[in-house]
Amino acid sequence: MRYRTLGKTNLRVSVIGIGTWQFGGEWAKDFTQAEADAILDAATECGINLIDTAECYGPEHLSEKLIGDYLSRRDRSRWIVATKFGHHYKSFMKRDDDFSIAGVQTQLDGSLKALGVETIDLYQFHSGSDKIFQNQELWDFLAEQKRAGKIRHLGASILQSGSELQAREAAKFGVETLQVFYNRLDSRAEKIYFPHAQRDNLGILARVPLASGLLSGKYKSGVSFDTNDVRVTFEHTKLIHDIAEVERLEKEEVPPGVPMAKWAMAWCLKNPAVTALIPGCKNPEQVKSNASAAELVAE
Repeated sequence: MRYRTLGKTNLRVSVIGIGTWQFGGEWAKDFTQAEADAILDAATECGINLIDTAECYGPEHLSEKLIGDYLSRRDRSRWIVATKFGHHYKSFMKRDDDFSIAGVQTQLDGSLKALGVETIDLYQFHSGSDKIFQNQELWDFLAEQKRAGKIRHLGASILQSGSELQAREAAKFGVETLQVFYNRLDSRAEKIYFPHAQRDNLGILARVPLASGLLSGKYKSGVSFDTNDVRVTFEHTKLIHDIAEVERLEKEEVPPGVPMAKWAMAWCLKNPAVTALIPGCKNPEQVKSNASAAELVAE
C-alpha cells in the first residue's frame, strides 16, 4: 500500500480507502456484522487505513453502527474515520435534508455514538447547496465542535452535479478536504475542483472511482439491476452510453493482462491532485482487488 498526506490535515492516508455506502443496504445486499468485519479485516491486511461513511447510509446510522461495532473490537488508532452530515435516512434512496445547527448537533452526537469514538477524524458537509454551504453560523458551530474535541478536521463532499463555489470558498470556511466524483468516465473534477484544491492545499478524496462498478468491465449492454440496488435509478440512455464507452476503453486503453478495475483506479491516482480513492466493496476479495491498484502508481 502507498500513503499520501491529506492536504493540510497532515493525516497520512492509504491511497485506497474503504467506502461504506453499501453497508446501509442500498446496493442490493444487506450486511451482517460478520460480513462487515471480514471486509474491514481484509482492508487492514492490505494496509488500508481510511474508512468513509455517512449518517444517512442506512436507517438509524446503520453503516456507522457496523463500523463502530468493528472498531470496538479492533485497534481504533490505526483507522482514519471520515463521516458526513446534513441528511436523515427515510427509505431507499430518499433523505430528509437537515443542515440546521440543532440538526447537525444531533447528527454529530449520533455519529459519535454509532461509531463508538470520542473524535471523528474528518467530518464532511454532505451534498448540500451553495446557499447552505455559505452559512457562516454553521461553520462557526463546527469550529466550536473542533475546539471541544469532537472533530479533528472538516471536509466537504460535493454533489455529483457539481459546485465550483464550494471548492473555491472551502478554505474560507475552514474546510481542508474535498470529496468529489471522479473516474475515467467523468473527469470534470480536473477543471472544476483540482485547481482550487492545489491552490489551497486541500486533500482530494475521489469517490465512485469505478463509476459504480461499470469500470470493472463486468457489466454489458442489457444489464439489469435489482430493485434494492441504487443503480436501478440510473438514467437508462446514459447507462447504455457508459457501458459502450467502457468497452471501448477496455479495447483501446487498458494494457493487456491488467484487470480493468485495477487500471481504472490507478488512472485516478496518477493525477497528482488526488490523495485517495474511496471505492465501495461487497466482500474481502473486492477489497484486495481494489488495494492492488496501488501497485500501478509510482511515487
